[in-house]
Amino acid sequence: MALELKQQIKLSQSLVMTPQLQQAIKLLQLSRLELTNTVQQELVENPVLEEVQEDEVTPSPTETGAEETQAPEPEINPDDLQAPEPTAEELVSDLDWDNYMESSPQTSMANNDDQRMTAEDNLTLSTSLADHLLWQLSLSDLNDESKQIGVTIIGNVDDNGYLVEELDTIAAHHEVELKEIEAVLYRVQKFDPVGVAARNLVECLLVQIELLGVKDPLVQSVIEKHLDLLQRKDYKGVAKLEGKTVEEVAVAAGVIGSLEPRPGRLFNEEDPVYITPDIYVHKVADEYHVVLNEDGMPKLRVSPAYRSVLIKGSDEPKETRTYVREKLRSAVWLIKSIHQRQRTIVKVMQSIIRFQRDFFDNGTEHLRPLNLRDVAEDIEMHESTVSRVTTNKYAQTPHGIFELKFFFNSSIRTRDGESIASESVKEKIREIIRNENDRSPLSDQRIAEVLRDSDIRIARRTVTKYREGMRILSSTRRRKVG
Repeated sequence: MALELKQQIKLSQSLVMTPQLQQAIKLLQLSRLELTNTVQQELVENPVLEEVQEDEVTPSPTETGAEETQAPEPEINPDDLQAPEPTAEELVSDLDWDNYMESSPQTSMANNDDQRMTAEDNLTLSTSLADHLLWQLSLSDLNDESKQIGVTIIGNVDDNGYLVEELDTIAAHHEVELKEIEAVLYRVQKFDPVGVAARNLVECLLVQIELLGVKDPLVQSVIEKHLDLLQRKDYKGVAKLEGKTVEEVAVAAGVIGSLEPRPGRLFNEEDPVYITPDIYVHKVADEYHVVLNEDGMPKLRVSPAYRSVLIKGSDEPKETRTYVREKLRSAVWLIKSIHQRQRTIVKVMQSIIRFQRDFFDNGTEHLRPLNLRDVAEDIEMHESTVSRVTTNKYAQTPHGIFELKFFFNSSIRTRDGESIASESVKEKIREIIRNENDRSPLSDQRIAEVLRDSDIRIARRTVTKYREGMRILSSTRRRKVG
């Protein structure tokens, strides 16, 4: 069989991920902070883009009471994104150069840029555990040699405040006797936080009760011998071994419980992360209304200063006109993509409200099972679009701030065949534990039986999984004595 070359014409369709489509998808899944950072970066890189100042913001039709005349855009469609782009002259002629904005205006929260504090003005430098200890060491009355030993000890303290190096190694490093290292270590352990540089938990707690002046021998004995029983709250076992009553052991346990097992924790804690909601859900009369949170979001428009570059008859060089044309297209697409993103978030939230109306009216216990497909079919979008929209987006509701993914959860069948949301079951477990007897907490098996009385049939291991997911201790560790 002879081989030969032939030319053939074949029609086929394929999806090409253009840069514009990639950008639209990327913006859709960004969190509020990430979107703000992306917009700020675009403002730096694209000279055609500029931020609308607060005194230039024109009230939107919805704010002035007029009906919105702009037709809603459909979901991002790859076929639409592949359509031929308009020429730069067409873009210029279609733009309202004085008031070009694609986002609704935000409420002004500052009076004047000159009076507004910068981010640097609000920054503070936190003190590390090592710095705090070295500062105390410098103020101590130790001689220079002992201070050098102290520096080595502090340098080998971990984030929890424990010494991670052997004293023999430190003694060999400084070429001194072990007792000199122990003497400096004893001084360092009395620094704030007390018990720092301890070699184990027992030593850490003993240093603390010594400084507090606790003279109860039972407290010291429990720390030295029975911490494992104390962790399991086996007060009867400790009382039997020590020849004391359960009440006396409970008092000693209360003293030990007031001590700090990780002295370095205060200096190792991360700053709290404050969540700023992307959406506010307000109830007006008997209806819920969705409002985008646009405080702090830059308002973009195309700079009118570049209009003269692209108008017909311009004397600008071809390279300049080409550069501005590309930046103009990029700017217009970014603004439209942001506007599309905001409208999509609102549509998804409105659909969630329709499905989860009982939750918004009555709270978490009335949350119903919901999946991405339900919302996708309701708003006629793809599941992947809904998934991107609900990632790292938060809504402030009458019952608190929740991530949009919170409203999507699996279902659990009740005895009569109805479905109940897993989050609703977790809330019931939390309520059962909240109302239990502290001295006789319910086991996971008993909680499963209580739920069964409410027509919710789940296994004990499921209760355990939900309880651990909510970071609730087991029944033995929840028990209180005395």
